[in-house]
Formats: sequence, structure tokens, C-alpha cells
Amino acid sequence: MELSVYKIDGSESGKKVVLDENVFGVEPNDHAIWLDVKQYLANQRQGTHKTKDRSEVAYSTKKLIRQKGSGGARHGSLKAGIYTGGGRVFGPKPRDYRFKLNKKLKQLARLSALTYKAQENAIIMVEPFTMEAPKTKEFLRILSNIKAGTRSVLVVLPENSSNIYLSSRNLPEVKVISVDEINTYAVMKAHSMVLVDGVQDILSSRVR
Repeated sequence: MELSVYKIDGSESGKKVVLDENVFGVEPNDHAIWLDVKQYLANQRQGTHKTKDRSEVAYSTKKLIRQKGSGGARHGSLKAGIYTGGGRVFGPKPRDYRFKLNKKLKQLARLSALTYKAQENAIIMVEPFTMEAPKTKEFLRILSNIKAGTRSVLVVLPENSSNIYLSSRNLPEVKVISVDEINTYAVMKAHSMVLVDGVQDILSSRVR
């Protein structure tokens, strides 16, 4: 797949790049994508949820009614879960949601996600650029010039740039990452991807 490289003013630079078929043209594996996204979201969970059971609520333990003869159920205290203010029955406990996946499966998931974006013509190549200071308006102007839109845009840089990152931080629909941070969830969530020229070569070198 051949793409034109744009300048930040929206004009074509005259350079064209050919995306590596080993990265952007694999046979997509939907199940691998599902597993990788599931792991990513699971790893974001703190797992600190907690409810009080009947041994932890502050209530009297006095027996409410006699054991037999009332015609009703047996009750030992107001701490039972069926009473208002009683303990939660089978409530959540703190736990770790993280789980492991094989490296090859995670790589297949990322390549599958990148392939889908290539098939959808959702990848825009832009020549390397820098920003002298964090300026959100200037960054928005660049996105508008290259027609990246403002709906869930993922910008991938060859290396970290604090000024570019800070320029995008106030934009909820724009995410800026370096090529080292690329993951299946970010790619699949994006409506369009902006790759700075050079990112595709780094991705290709890591597949071989």
C-alpha cells in the first residue's frame, strides 16, 4: 500500500512511502485483537472494590426472635444480608484483574489492528515536525490541514516530544503516543491514525 507524505500545511511533500505488508497487510485475527484489548482494559483496573459482609457491619448481634415457634424463618442478628443495612452477600473483594498473554499473540493483535486501519484508508502520513512551545491551537491547525478530523485521532511519533504531547493534552478526542507505546486498544479505538514519517520503518524492523 502506497501513501503520500503530507507537510504540516496540508500540501504534499512529493514523497511516497510503501507500507510493509508484514505489518499493514497481514491476515487479521479478530480473536487475538479481542484478547489483547481485554488484557489492556483488565490491566487498567485497580481492583480495589470492596463491600462489607455481615462480620464487618456495625449492628447488634442480639437474636431477634426465638429459634422455634414463631412460624417464621430463623434469624440470629440484624447483620444478615436480607435486612436493610446488613452485610452484602457475595459482594466484591479486592483482586488483581491482570493476566498474561503470549508475546506472539500480542504482536499478531497489533498487526491485525494496523492492517484494519490500512484497509479502511484511515492512515495519514505526515513528515516529521516539531513545536517550539505547547500550543493547542497550532496543533489543531495541523490536524485540520492534513484532514485528520477531530474524532478519535491517534498520532504516533517516532520518539517522545513533550511539546507535541502537551499541545494535545486538552483535546479529549486526540491521543499522542510514541511508537514504543503503540498498542492494540489505542489503534482500534482511533477513527484515524496519523503516522509521522519514520514510524512505519520502526514497526517494520520490529517484525523481522
